[in-house]
Amino acid sequence: MLKKTALHSEHQRLGAKLVDFAGWDMPIQYQSQLDEHHAVRSGAGMFDVAHMSAVDLRGERTREFLRKLLANDVAKLKTPGKALYSCMLREDGGIIDDLITYFLTEDWFRLVVNAGTTDKDLAWISQQAAAFGVAVTHRSDLGILAVQGPQAREIAARHLPAALSTPALALGAFQAVYEGDVFVGRTGYTGEDGFELILPHAGLVTLWGALLADGVKPCGLGARDTLRLEAGMNLYGQDMDESRHPLESGLGWTVAFTEGRDFIGRAAIEGFRTSCPQGFVGLVLEGRGIARSHMKVRFASGATGETTSGGFAPSMKQSIALARVGADFDGACEVEIRGQWVAARVVKPPFVRNGKVLV
Repeated sequence: MLKKTALHSEHQRLGAKLVDFAGWDMPIQYQSQLDEHHAVRSGAGMFDVAHMSAVDLRGERTREFLRKLLANDVAKLKTPGKALYSCMLREDGGIIDDLITYFLTEDWFRLVVNAGTTDKDLAWISQQAAAFGVAVTHRSDLGILAVQGPQAREIAARHLPAALSTPALALGAFQAVYEGDVFVGRTGYTGEDGFELILPHAGLVTLWGALLADGVKPCGLGARDTLRLEAGMNLYGQDMDESRHPLESGLGWTVAFTEGRDFIGRAAIEGFRTSCPQGFVGLVLEGRGIARSHMKVRFASGATGETTSGGFAPSMKQSIALARVGADFDGACEVEIRGQWVAARVVKPPFVRNGKVLV
């Protein structure tokens, strides 16, 4: 039986098309995926992401533990509430998951992990945490709601507890503030400004209703995917997984090779710092067709590759893709679509951010 978030009855009431996503019955769209996409780019949309999980880590050696566990370095987190994006690696450098870490106090950090990887993440984190005396708590009592778009923060702040409204509006990017069990992070997965809110399930339902009444558009996972693709953000299981390391997944910027820090997976990927056989690029299709995942890519130089994510970009009215290609790529590029080679232009993601086309 599929798992359901606290908002499941709301999705049914609003006529959402529901699909199996990582074992959860989730809305892929409501009336129009295209309208939902544009609502986030131009106004405000909200996403039920309560299938994802908050995980609290507590203990005197939590920071030390996370410096070992994660490829990015939590030593960068000096101000309470500050957040960091990172991959969590296996010993061979494969990506177990990508996640966000929030520094709350010296003995309390919070992770937000993906839905499809929650069980293996919890097992891995708990296994590694034992030696550091760190307590790992899956906050299954909490749900997550993302409110995204240029008007999202202003609208959402009106419905926060009084003690949080002003501090939330004052947050910088990748910062969070909390009061009791209500947690507000200025983060997102759309390329637009906004909040990701973590709160008890009953509060999640109440907030959803208040935002709906205030004109925030409910959005499904379909729009979330086109938005994140335009923003050049990787999707776990497509653009990265345990068979690939960060340096061949466009995520070298998230790996901190801090001198003297021996994070899990470092030895396996150290040799790729200066020479990696795989590059990771953005593609804009110049001919007709829609690029999808797992399509062949070729270059005039003889280099080849494969798209990892692809689709129609509503903000650009063109097809775009992310692709893993040979590091020697050069010259004209083509993508094979239904047996035909279609011209494409190589770009550096993101394609769209804050409502503006960048490529």
